[in-house]
Amino acid sequence: MRVLIQRVIDSSVRVDGKIISKISEGLLVFVAFSDFDSEDDLKWTIKKVINLRIFNDDNQKMNLSLLDLKKEILIVSQFTLFAKVKKGNRPSWNEASSFLNGEQ
Repeated sequence: MRVLIQRVIDSSVRVDGKIISKISEGLLVFVAFSDFDSEDDLKWTIKKVINLRIFNDDNQKMNLSLLDLKKEILIVSQFTLFAKVKKGNRPSWNEASSFLNGEQ
């Protein structure tokens, strides 16, 4: 499993120009799964993301979590996080979950 985390003021996901999900201030999390990920991996990752102290406190020190501030989270499936580009010019997504990358 791979995650890419970004703090956002607001964020949304559009499909065919229509907003299907949106949040105000919080975290935008892109997540990719592999066929080897377990439920324990998922639980550990969720706990880690929501408890990361990456928001500023009153002293401008990154000391607060998503949970501390009760901010929102938007999770987007992104199998391309498993792209391998070491060889050639065509990315390989062989490590991405075959279920999520459209092969099943």
